[in-house]
Amino acid sequence: MFGIDLWDASIAPALMVAAIAGVLSFLSPCVLPIVPPYLAYMAGTTLDAMADSREADRRVMRSAVFFVLGLSTVFLLLGMAASSLGRVLLAYQREMTMLAGATITLFGLHFLGVFRIGLLMREARIDAPVSGRSPFGAYVLGLAFAFGWTPCIGPVLGSILSLAAQDGSVERGMLLMGVYAVGLGAPFLLTALFLRQAVGLMGGMRRHMGLVERAMGALLVLVGVLMLTGAFTEMSFWLLETFPALARIG
Repeated sequence: MFGIDLWDASIAPALMVAAIAGVLSFLSPCVLPIVPPYLAYMAGTTLDAMADSREADRRVMRSAVFFVLGLSTVFLLLGMAASSLGRVLLAYQREMTMLAGATITLFGLHFLGVFRIGLLMREARIDAPVSGRSPFGAYVLGLAFAFGWTPCIGPVLGSILSLAAQDGSVERGMLLMGVYAVGLGAPFLLTALFLRQAVGLMGGMRRHMGLVERAMGALLVLVGVLMLTGAFTEMSFWLLETFPALARIG
């Protein structure tokens, strides 16, 4: 498409991992609990004041769209940077794959609680210099969120960036990060669309934050081990043999 080879079966496993990682990032303990108040703040209202206000609903949805655009901007730029670096280091692809696999595995063990990495326990939140009560403010808050919420999304984001760097294609690296952005942003938009219903649901889900964290850890350990053993590449060939139609996509 447009002269750019964005797709072949080898990227399919990475895209699936990126999508699942995005959803798990949204469900993580340092993202999910703050979503409703964040949305209300960006819309210039409160959760209680939204009970019967269609205007508030429109402001919440508009703010959520610009917030997700801010997130996606950062993720796409990071994907481009990681892939550019991977292209430079393409001669050391095997070494890069092993290093990425080991790093992703360590991140996964951190989430599983096998040990804790002190650096990942810190929050580096960036305070946006403008109010979130405007589309531009919501966009800036999205940028700040993507850069600053390191404890939960940082390790997962780093793992996806490792996959992007391993590929060495700027376009496909951006595609990979775009899919991650969709995985994280789509639930955010759905929450904005059904905010009043989502508040009660999220209250019940807080009891299961530990399970979400362990699921995230298990996913990262699986990806890391697959990369270390070379099975990630074998999975690509298996997908192509099992689903030949994948070769005709793109």
